[in-house]
Amino acid sequence: MKIIVIDGQGGKMGKMMVEQIKKRMPDLELVAIGTNSIATAAMLKAGADHGATGENPVVFNSKSADVIIGPIGIVVANALLGEVTPKMAQAVGESDAYKLLVPVNKCRHIVIGKQNLSLSEYILLTVEELMQIINH
Repeated sequence: MKIIVIDGQGGKMGKMMVEQIKKRMPDLELVAIGTNSIATAAMLKAGADHGATGENPVVFNSKSADVIIGPIGIVVANALLGEVTPKMAQAVGESDAYKLLVPVNKCRHIVIGKQNLSLSEYILLTVEELMQIINH
């Protein structure tokens, strides 16, 4: 199963996601894709098995992914302060992969119905959902 974690900015969410996934499922192979090198490095340091940076890795790997995990902005062109290109958002959106999107109300993208949970709580919920997909 090919699981991709995508993040940008400083890579905090991606780092926390990789740490929690590896804590619960240490043998699961994770591909970290950062919209910038700082985010990629943070996810690799957290334990991702492979890493790449930029638009082409998102476009290329989204085609063969089984699960894509990241902030909701990865499906919105120009999100993350412009780090998500239109091609990236399109590639993720068109992928047949399960998309586990963490709600983040920033950059004028407001998720209606978003609960008032911490990032850590959202990450734990995401890992639980990933486990259900894998065990399905």
